[in-house]
Amino acid sequence: MKLANPLMTASGTCGYASEYSDFVDLRQLGAFVTKSITPAPRTGNEYPRIIETRAGMLNAIGLANVGLEAFLKDKVPLLRELGLPIFVNVAGVKVEDYVQVAAALEDVDVVRGVELNISCPNVKAGGIQFGTDPAQVGAITGALRKVCRKNILIVKLSPNVTDITTTARAAVEAGADALSLINTFTAMAIDVERRRPVLANATGGLSGPAIRPIAVRMVHQVYTQVARAANVPIIGLGGIQYAQDALEFLLAGASAVAIGTALFVDPRCIVDIRDGIADYLRRHLIARVRDLVGNLQTDA
Repeated sequence: MKLANPLMTASGTCGYASEYSDFVDLRQLGAFVTKSITPAPRTGNEYPRIIETRAGMLNAIGLANVGLEAFLKDKVPLLRELGLPIFVNVAGVKVEDYVQVAAALEDVDVVRGVELNISCPNVKAGGIQFGTDPAQVGAITGALRKVCRKNILIVKLSPNVTDITTTARAAVEAGADALSLINTFTAMAIDVERRRPVLANATGGLSGPAIRPIAVRMVHQVYTQVARAANVPIIGLGGIQYAQDALEFLLAGASAVAIGTALFVDPRCIVDIRDGIADYLRRHLIARVRDLVGNLQTDA
């Protein structure tokens, strides 16, 4: 798939696109990634479920979404108006949930890919248990591979593992077309006066600038040890706020980047990031973004 530029939204941060229409023209992205979609609607976790932290944010939304039927009926027409490739983040509690949603999306013209969410750290059932076990990563990726014929199959990897290259390799060997990394880190904040967790869920997913250097390192690991040889592109994400942040991911091995938490601070940052990448290419006399991918100079 050829994108107009390497920028896209991170799943869960921009809803179904219409939520941001008053703030920024999302058509300036290369692609749009939706909230997670499950077969049935989900209300998500109890409140409070979002808090700020220094240099980041904790969320425990719990995959709240309108469900497959309402998504197809009410949200797809709005997404079609963007004129962009749409990637739908797909989630569930059991493998059959993922297969049901992915199969239904094969018939949706504007959808070009599914992002397999096997790494959500803030649901009590489903999601994370798939993403931390290489055998289960391979099994669920293989199941989705059988139904994803038109749509690109993207597997979103969890950073909450000992070695992210093992889960990346399992996904690639099972047929992933692309990898998305990283998802949030499982984390906790405590109200010391009440001596209780701040989030109703107790733990949540840490995102934002605090995790960016770790995300860059993981992207570089997966690129050099798994993805480059397999010719599998990486979507890099985790704390991208400025053009320099995005450029780090590209040099580390990502072919595209996704913006999430920064959009809550400044929805127009996607425009600044896009323009900053273009300026970098001009200054360094580089013809294409793809010429930056993995072009990190190291002594090793």
